[in-house]
Amino acid sequence: MTGPSDLPTEDEKWLVVDGRRWRRTDPAIPADKLARLKSHLGRGRSGVRTATTDEELAATRHRTQLAKTGLGERGPKWWEQSDAERRQRWTSALAELDALDGGRDTTGGGRRPPQ
Repeated sequence: MTGPSDLPTEDEKWLVVDGRRWRRTDPAIPADKLARLKSHLGRGRSGVRTATTDEELAATRHRTQLAKTGLGERGPKWWEQSDAERRQRWTSALAELDALDGGRDTTGGGRRPPQ
């Protein structure tokens, strides 16, 4: 059973920058999955800056949205999800993000193993 001391504090849920609250990344994401999600996020953000067509812009915004949802920064609040729901969120996001790259491991290690 989860007690009050097990719940995340406001500082663990939110980051405040210039008076604006931003949702923090889900701290339960394993380091390897976190690195992959952040890699996709970085490529999405870079693509938004460099897109030259509406189609490229839409694709890179989609990648950014998927990565931020996988990280728990968008979509359902990670602190309101069960452990299984949290795991499903980042696993599903990574599967879809990796599929955008044709299943290639874009972090330097070849093809991704099945999840």
